[in-house]
Amino acid sequence: MKQTILGAGGAIGIELAKALVTYTSDIRLVARNPKKINITDELLSANLLNKEEVMRAVNGSSVVYVVIGLAYNTKIWQQQWPVLVKNIVDACTEYGCKLVFFDNVYAIGGDQVKHITELSPISPTSKKGTVRAIVDEYILTAIASKKIDAIIARAPDFYGSAIDKSMLMTMVYNPLKKGKKAQWICNPKAIHSMGYTPDLAKGTAILGNTPSAYNQIWNLPTSTEKITGEEWIQLFAEAMQVKNRYQVLPKWGIQSLGLFIPILKELSEMCYQYDRNYYFDSTKFNNQFNFTPTVANEAIQQIMAILNNTKTAV
Repeated sequence: MKQTILGAGGAIGIELAKALVTYTSDIRLVARNPKKINITDELLSANLLNKEEVMRAVNGSSVVYVVIGLAYNTKIWQQQWPVLVKNIVDACTEYGCKLVFFDNVYAIGGDQVKHITELSPISPTSKKGTVRAIVDEYILTAIASKKIDAIIARAPDFYGSAIDKSMLMTMVYNPLKKGKKAQWICNPKAIHSMGYTPDLAKGTAILGNTPSAYNQIWNLPTSTEKITGEEWIQLFAEAMQVKNRYQVLPKWGIQSLGLFIPILKELSEMCYQYDRNYYFDSTKFNNQFNFTPTVANEAIQQIMAILNNTKTAV
C-alpha cells in the first residue's frame, strides 16, 4: 500500500516519513530534490506546480499527504497555493487516492484564535489567511461533492530540531544559543500554543491510516499546556542553561523593520496570533486515539539532545 508524501523535505515531511513506517514500507517521497529517510523509500523529483508531474507523483498511491512548505511570501502564496491544491485534488480524483492535507490555522482569524477547535469558523483576517481559506474551501467542496476522501489536518505553530523551520526556534533558541536576547512578538504574556513536530507527524500518519477519520477536519495532537511567550523563553533558557533574556517586538516595530527586513514585513499581518491568547485544542484527536501529546519541557529536552548530538557528530 503505497503512501506518498508531497513536500517530503520539510520539517513535517521528514518526521512523517519516520512515522509512516509503522504502517507501510512502501513510501514515496516527492520534492524537487528528495532524500531518503528510510532505507526503502522511493524518491521522485517533481515540480508540483506542473499538473502532469503531480499526476506522475501520486499515481499508484493509496494515500497522499500534502506537507508542502512554500516561501513565507504573500504573493507566492496567492499565486501558487490554489494551483498546487487544484493539481493535487485533480490527481487524487483521477487515481482514486485518499488525501491528507497538513494545514495551519491561518484561515481562522481575530479572536477566534483564543480557542481553536475543529468547529472554529473559517474567518481570515489576513491576506495569507484568505489564501488558506480558499484552499480549505476547495478541499471541503471536493469532499462534499464526493470527488475524494480527504482530511484537513490542522496544526498550530510548530517547533522541533529543524531550527530554520520554526518561528520559536528562530526567535528563541537561535538568539539564546548565540548569547543574545530571545525575541517575542507583540505580547509575551499571552498564551501561544506550539505543536511538537514528531507529535504532529505521528498524528498525521494515524489519521491517514484510519479509514473512519476521513472527510473531517482534525486538530493534530498538541500539548494542553497554556504556555505564554515569556514561559516558552524561560523553558528554553533553563534547558540551555543560559540567562533568560528577551526583547519584545511591538507591532509598530515589526511594521517599521519590515521596510528593511522582508520576513518581518510578511509577519506583521499575523500579529493577531501574538497580541492575544492563541490556544489550539486537540481534544477531539487526543480522545479519539487515546493520544497524550509530549509536554513542552520534555519536548525541549529531546530537541536539545538531538541538537547537541548533531553538533558533537559534526
